Formats: sequence, structure tokens, C-alpha cells
Amino acid sequence: MYIEITNAGKTFKDGGEELRVLDNINLSIDKGEFICLLGPSGCGKSTLLNAMAGFDMITEGSIKIDGKEVKEPSVKNVTIFQNYGLLPWRTVQKNVELGLEPKKLSKEERAKTAEKYIELVGLSGFKNAHPRRLSGGMQQRVAIARALAVDPDIIFMDEPFGALDAITRMKLQDDILAISKKENKTVIFVTHDIEEAIFLADRIVVMAAHPGRIKSIVDVHLPRYQRERTSDDFLLIRDKVFEIFNMKHIPDIEFVI
Repeated sequence: MYIEITNAGKTFKDGGEELRVLDNINLSIDKGEFICLLGPSGCGKSTLLNAMAGFDMITEGSIKIDGKEVKEPSVKNVTIFQNYGLLPWRTVQKNVELGLEPKKLSKEERAKTAEKYIELVGLSGFKNAHPRRLSGGMQQRVAIARALAVDPDIIFMDEPFGALDAITRMKLQDDILAISKKENKTVIFVTHDIEEAIFLADRIVVMAAHPGRIKSIVDVHLPRYQRERTSDDFLLIRDKVFEIFNMKHIPDIEFVI
């Protein structure tokens, strides 16, 4: 397995009180998988993502990527947040080149790489524009292009489309699904939107709160490029996930097909 999480737990200490935010997390992820961490606010999904990305250490168990324990962020991986994180004084082109600047690349090589990914996210006509001229969806496309330009092994995404309108969100869902498969990237994607998770994921990790733990794992057996949000199969999976959410206990069977 590419990512291996074993008996992971996380406890915050605040003065004399302890808050258990993750409990006994066990999860294996293959290289190239698109995994959605799905659950209500406060279930620990962002904490788990940050632990995998190396931003926040667990207090129990282990998280390993490619056999190495995660102890800090890796330059091999990138994280995309809901806040686009663009530098307002830089153009689209220069924002995408940002992660390439520490690398031993010529100015021409940086420009060529940036242009490739700007085109991939459909912003070729805006490479000289500054972020203030772009819509929220376009700014998130720039953030995605910047992440892809450094050729990461893993892309961590923490509710990246949460602040967008429904139409823009659906378009970006289409795009990130196509891009992730074309580029063969491992993606860990946090969301509280059930339909978004079904549309994107190879597997959905459904989490429960207080403390955060895995309630069930749902395999999404739908063709990657033919996912119709109104199809019978899509709606069947949606109903199953709703059923899992409404369960008052953790199911005995972890994997739901």
C-alpha cells in the first residue's frame, strides 16, 4: 500500500482538559487512488488530512507514505485549501511558476511548464492577468495549475470548492476528476458534500464525530469518465451513504460495496 494509516489517534490538550479528535484510524490507500474523506463538521476529516500531509502530528499510531513515517510536510506533495493562496501582485503565469522557482530550471523551462498547466486548467487566455481580475472558480484553477506544475506525488485538497457557486463547483469537479486521472495523481479530498464525494472518489471514507473515526468505507463502482449525477447507480450509492450517515452506531462491516 502507498499510504498506510495504522491505529492513528489525535488528542488535543487545552489546559487541564483533553479533546479526542481522532480515534483508532486504520486506512490503506493505493497509489493513483482518489479518496474522499466525507463527514459532518467536527468529525476530524481535515485533521486527518493535515496529519497525512505532515502539518499536524498524530499522538498515537503511525502514518506512512511509501514506507516512510510522516513527520513533516514533504516537497513531493502539495495541499490545496479553500483559500486559493494566490499572490495578488503576481500574474497567473507567475503564480503558477512559484513552486518551480526553487528548482534548477531555466526561466524558459519554468515558463513552458507553467504554460502547460495553465492550458490544462483552461486559462490560457488569462496567463497575464492578476488574481483580482479572476472569478473564484478561475482562481481555484490557478491554484490547481500551480500544484500540478511541481509534479507532486500526492495532492491533498481540503474542501477546495466549498466557497464556490453550484455551477462553478460542478464544472471544477469535472475538471479535477479528468485531470487527476490524466496525470495519474493520488488525491485525498476533504468534503462534507455527499454527491461531490460520489462523483469524484474511487472510495469514500465516511467519518463520524466525537471522536473522529471511520464509520464506513464505500467503494464507488462507477465508470470514472461516465458519472452521471442522476443515474440510477449514482442515486443508489447516494442513498447508501445517507443510510450510513443516519446509523447511530459504527457498522460491523467496514467496507460497503
